[in-house]
Amino acid sequence: MALSSADLPTVFSLLQNALSQDQSIQKPAEATLASCENRPGFCSCLLEIIASRDLEKQSDPRWLASVYFKNSINRYWRIRRDTPGIGDAEKPYLRSKLLDLIREEDNKVAVQLALLIAKIARFDYPRDWPELFPMLLQKLQSPDVLLTQRVYLVLNQTLKELSTKRLAADQRNFAEITSQLFDYTWHHWFADMQLILQGFSLVLASPDNGLQPDQGKALSLTCERWLLCSKVLRRMLLFGFQSDAKSVQEVAPVKQVSPAFLQAAQSLLQYRAVPPIREFVEKACLRLMKTLVEVQSTHPFSFSNKAVLPPVLDFCYVQVTEQSGGSTMFEHFLIKCMIFIQSVIQCASYRSHKSGRVVGVSTPSLEEAKGNLAGQAEEILQSLLDKQRLVVLSEILVRRYFVLTGDDLEEWAQEPEAFHHEQEMVQWREKLRPCAESLYLALFERHREMLAPLVVEMLKQASDNCPPAAPDADMQITPALLLKEAVYNAVGVANYDLYDYIDFKSWYDSCLAQELHNRHPNGRILRRRVAWLVGQWVSKIKDEMRRPIYSALLGLLGDNDLAVKLAACRSLHNLIDDVHFYEEEFVEFVPTCLQFLFEFMGTAQEFDSKLQIFNLVSLIIERLGEKVLPCVEKIMSFLPQVWQASEGQSLLRIQVILALQRLLMALGPQSPMCYELLFPILQYSTDVNQPDELNMLEDGMQLWQTTLRHAPVMVLQLQGLFPHLVAVMEKSFDHLQVAMNIIESYVLLGGADFLRHHAAGVVKILDSVVGNVNEKGMMCTLPVVDTLIQCFPGDAPAILEAVLQKLVVLVVNGRNDSDIVRASSGAILARILVQNSGFFAQFTSQQSLAVALQQSGVTSTDQSALFLFFDAWLDKIDSLTTLGKRKVCALALCVLLTLREPQILDRLEQILSVCTSVLHETEEEKNGNPSNYSYWSSNAHSGEEGSVSSVESEESRKRQVLGADPINSLSLAPLLKEKLQTCAALHGEAAFNSAMSRLHPMLLGQLQQLLQT
Repeated sequence: MALSSADLPTVFSLLQNALSQDQSIQKPAEATLASCENRPGFCSCLLEIIASRDLEKQSDPRWLASVYFKNSINRYWRIRRDTPGIGDAEKPYLRSKLLDLIREEDNKVAVQLALLIAKIARFDYPRDWPELFPMLLQKLQSPDVLLTQRVYLVLNQTLKELSTKRLAADQRNFAEITSQLFDYTWHHWFADMQLILQGFSLVLASPDNGLQPDQGKALSLTCERWLLCSKVLRRMLLFGFQSDAKSVQEVAPVKQVSPAFLQAAQSLLQYRAVPPIREFVEKACLRLMKTLVEVQSTHPFSFSNKAVLPPVLDFCYVQVTEQSGGSTMFEHFLIKCMIFIQSVIQCASYRSHKSGRVVGVSTPSLEEAKGNLAGQAEEILQSLLDKQRLVVLSEILVRRYFVLTGDDLEEWAQEPEAFHHEQEMVQWREKLRPCAESLYLALFERHREMLAPLVVEMLKQASDNCPPAAPDADMQITPALLLKEAVYNAVGVANYDLYDYIDFKSWYDSCLAQELHNRHPNGRILRRRVAWLVGQWVSKIKDEMRRPIYSALLGLLGDNDLAVKLAACRSLHNLIDDVHFYEEEFVEFVPTCLQFLFEFMGTAQEFDSKLQIFNLVSLIIERLGEKVLPCVEKIMSFLPQVWQASEGQSLLRIQVILALQRLLMALGPQSPMCYELLFPILQYSTDVNQPDELNMLEDGMQLWQTTLRHAPVMVLQLQGLFPHLVAVMEKSFDHLQVAMNIIESYVLLGGADFLRHHAAGVVKILDSVVGNVNEKGMMCTLPVVDTLIQCFPGDAPAILEAVLQKLVVLVVNGRNDSDIVRASSGAILARILVQNSGFFAQFTSQQSLAVALQQSGVTSTDQSALFLFFDAWLDKIDSLTTLGKRKVCALALCVLLTLREPQILDRLEQILSVCTSVLHETEEEKNGNPSNYSYWSSNAHSGEEGSVSSVESEESRKRQVLGADPINSLSLAPLLKEKLQTCAALHGEAAFNSAMSRLHPMLLGQLQQLLQT
């Protein structure tokens, strides 16, 4: 039922109640409002409440009405099948009324109205709302400052919304909007900038840095409008023109706007020291600098004009090299300047690429035009960033921005773990020091030959000014020490580019090793940096250097400073994870290392610290393998403590699971020694009802698989865990590959006893999967079915009868299934025919199979299910690529020859064609190893990348199964000759000879030749 104007009081009352602090009033009102959202007229009622002048003093209900209106647009503006939505008759009224309400005095409501218009514009512009931008442009011509400010608020939100539409037609629409609005917006921006500077001059000239209330309010409104104009201009510059890096078409507004933006920033910075306007000045300068960075990145060629790039780049260079200190906001401005310099240095469009020209073509190609423009830009950069400026910039980055400040040292002393992790985080666009490091590295990448000797010289000077202290010497935090730490940082950051310039072994032996051994509290500054530096230069730490460095880093794990410990952890991780790591060199340090790490884990407070420590423990277990066995008891006493202490921290518990998985792999057949620790964790992590199931189930399944593969014998705890797998597969097939591997491992490990206890669960899983997954899913499920039949040829077919029926239907009528799936399904049934022909005959003659085929869409026919299956399967046998599978199919066809059915003779040529082909293949391999029929050699059954590889325990069980498989001992040629004789006896020599005479002469000749050999 539609709402009308008569419902306005009710809706307003509901809005008031929804704002109540009393839950008993609030909740029913919210529920009623939610039920009204899709009713016709609801949005019109909300709009009337927003527009009501009588309610202007009650801003909260009006604001809430605008929020509900916005949410209704998100959900119901587009007509959907399941909801009536907002009717086409109501939409024009809403659009028109919204434009009339733009001059809203309440800021909160005005923002919501702007968002409303933007949301509707995304859906309706330009097809259903072509008048939107002409109407906004008309309102911009008003002298009312508040109205124009609100219009720019609407334009900013609308352009923001439309700029995210990436279809070509939408981009053309945005370009058209830009052409309509750009000049007018630019005029407003420029005029407002003059008014703002005049107003700031008055502020500066006034005795108390203040203005009259009316003047202050007008200036504030002008500042808001100017900021919105800046945002609108930015949107139009970035999205209203195609990037000239692609089109090589000059974007004229870039040359018009960019110098003015730079001049505005320079002018505004003069007023930064005036307290009343400092916040606006810093915000405005950041906005201008951000726009310049993005415009240069989007339109590099237009920006490279001599009137644009040189002054902006020079300004940023001056800011970085000549400024120092300041507020946090000013720090952000320096970051923007550094980002601009880095963006220009790394700009791919400014790198000239030589290209030839087609003979006879006078017009330069697109690539030639890009090359010419790139060459011009490169000349400008070389003149602006000459050798002297590059050297100065690099030195200042290291000497000023790399140096630890007093605030840094205070944070380190108060929160050492948080300090370490903040330094390690890659936040180069938000933090000053990481941004300086990123710019420094960019300079190195382009000018290695020039800057590498400079850094080497800086390193020598810093070492001379602050020589290594004796182990017991007193140390003071001096500028020389802080500079030395900064230079070490510079050497570590540019380690790749300095590889050929620094002899790390000599440097370590003569200097770094001594600094690691100084235990004075103030020595932590260099200890932490040297520990970090070792991790950066891992590629140069080889052979005889490793043992002393391992020893030194282990000493740092016992340091009193947590940041030093974490730096040592990081470097140890890099060393152990390196290609030059050899277990023999580290094995003597393992007990001490693990002891330090276990103790550190107990004292660490930050989650990131615990994760870092545990990652190192897990890596040591993985890389040392069986050499970690002497420490197993310590590890097993440590893991439960971490598991218990990390309740609610899924990431840390996942690391425990991974460490346990690696420990099982290291223990191999001795894995039962950790079952007491293992099974509670396995029980929890594979339970679909535990709260961390979403995060931990995948890793729990991998741990389960590893446990089975390394288990020497089946134990009751493993038997009792199988119902968890049934629950996992009932919930989803997300872990299908691992689940199938687990079933196979259970079959190989538990044998008949496992099948006796859990046959129903296995059948339930397989029955739910077969026919309900894609090709990849089927190809990891079919090997499990085959393994069951291979291990239990007498019992498994009857247990799996429902699954086998599905396979027959899939082979006969699997139009949506691939040939390889149908052929592989047929190969499983072929094995049953060879190993349990009695069951196969009874199975294919069952009425239930005929019904299943009919239900699948197979039309009624006189053929039996056997021959329907035979004809469909025979057509797909060539899809099988492995000899083992093809051999079992040929053996099954030999068995079929002994049937008394006359249809066998009609298919004799097809049967003998497959058998002859397989005989050829076996003859070619008869001098090699016998071919085993096994999915285990197929890539279809290998685990996904990162999964646990097969191990000796399970491999030996697989070899036992293969050795006992009669398929591998059967020889095809004698069997085929025998079955052909039986066929002739069953059908009579005359009928048999007649069928043989219809064979293709070449096939008959090949067959005779193969059978004689």
